[in-house]
Amino acid sequence: MLRLLELTYDDLADHFKVRYQKGSTLAAALYREFYKNLHPEAWTAEPVGRSPGLIDRLKRDLVFSPGTVIEEVRQEGVVKFVTALSDGCRIESVVLPLQTHQTLCVSSQAGCRMGCRFCETARMGLVRQLTVEEIVGQVYVARTRYGPGIRNVVFMGMGEPLDNFDAVIQAIRVLSDQRGLDIAQKYITLSTVGRIDGLRKLATLNLPHLKLAVSLNTADDDLRSRLMPVNRKNPLAALQKVLSHYPLKKGYEIMIAYVLIPGVNDGEACIRKLVDWLSPLRVKVNLIPFNPGTDTRFKAPTENEVERFRDRLIDLKVNVQRRHSRGRDLMAACGQLGGGVGSVV
Repeated sequence: MLRLLELTYDDLADHFKVRYQKGSTLAAALYREFYKNLHPEAWTAEPVGRSPGLIDRLKRDLVFSPGTVIEEVRQEGVVKFVTALSDGCRIESVVLPLQTHQTLCVSSQAGCRMGCRFCETARMGLVRQLTVEEIVGQVYVARTRYGPGIRNVVFMGMGEPLDNFDAVIQAIRVLSDQRGLDIAQKYITLSTVGRIDGLRKLATLNLPHLKLAVSLNTADDDLRSRLMPVNRKNPLAALQKVLSHYPLKKGYEIMIAYVLIPGVNDGEACIRKLVDWLSPLRVKVNLIPFNPGTDTRFKAPTENEVERFRDRLIDLKVNVQRRHSRGRDLMAACGQLGGGVGSVV
């Protein structure tokens, strides 16, 4: 079987040469029709369509199963859509409108096993890993349904991308193939809770334009271990060390996500520890107000609480930007994806 959503152009050209004894011209025509024109029956394209024997074999060999969009909700330009996969698992993705383009937040797993206390997806546990086809399929389907303006892709949906390392990296290669979806890697962001083993592997792959985001949320080991169990095996000192050696392209910064939870990680001691921890790194803090889910143990910060925390970081010379929550009422904002969608229907 050939799953087009899992193949770069070079992968497909190799298959055409070995499997069908055909040249790259036919592979290029099929790839272009499939990705540029978003045509799932790409074998009808010229000049592929002039080779009946090849068409018959492609019909047997090609598989296209990105899942089916079964629900979507919209608010002020934000779209959350739910995809039912071939085995009945459901995942969520979010389209975020910007002035000149759209950003798509994709999932890399159904559920997540990282157990972060402030994340709705964590309440599901890990249902299963997504395949390359199911990851790329979210982008393919989104462009089909919501238009070609989807230019940015952020791996900030359901799941921990570095926990599904090989599938995520191949998906990034497919998404960034210029002959296909052509999403430059400088427009792709991979977000992680800080899996040190995955960060080390990522650093060896020579993906200098890929943007990296790390969910930190506190620079206090005890508190981070309570909020994010991954910290028990990936403590802050070790995480800081691996990030200090991460091969950043000139002019690039690591994005440090900080979910602000009032009464938990917003005090002066937390600020001081954060500033100290960030000091040797080339980073920018993305300050995210906590978005409540179905668990009510935490509350959202007020506007004044967010502004006070941000202004204090600015006073201490930290490069910080405040993210405005969008889609909170849709359960589509940061940390809200996955409430009940991971189970088999």
